[in-house]
Amino acid sequence: MAKCSGITRAGTACKGIPTDGSQWCYVHHPDHAQERRRHGARGGKRGGRGRPVAELAALRSENAEIRRRLLLEGGGNALAPNVAAVAVQSLNADARLVVAALKAREQEELVERLEELETLVQQQEERQEGGRRWGA
Repeated sequence: MAKCSGITRAGTACKGIPTDGSQWCYVHHPDHAQERRRHGARGGKRGGRGRPVAELAALRSENAEIRRRLLLEGGGNALAPNVAAVAVQSLNADARLVVAALKAREQEELVERLEELETLVQQQEERQEGGRRWGA
């Protein structure tokens, strides 16, 4: 089986398998340099889709705890109605922030996808122009 012609950072021959009939693997292929750079820039920045659900669940349980404490009759942990109202307002603000964060994340993902599509279209146009130029 063919091996990549690239050299690793350690100075040894790459053991990767070449892609698309070329002599390089994905990591060493010069045509993929921008794509690798773009993917590397995202590393560790994207959260999972489960976080907002967990945040909302925590807000709901905290809200339930405030209601429980508000409804206690004369208990030691009872909340005054005005204190409970302010606490619930704060929870509502947190819930709106979670929704805003979700919308911002969705918008960022759409921008990333659009950039990827634009790059693919540009590469396709360059390939088509190259083919016409050489008469292929």
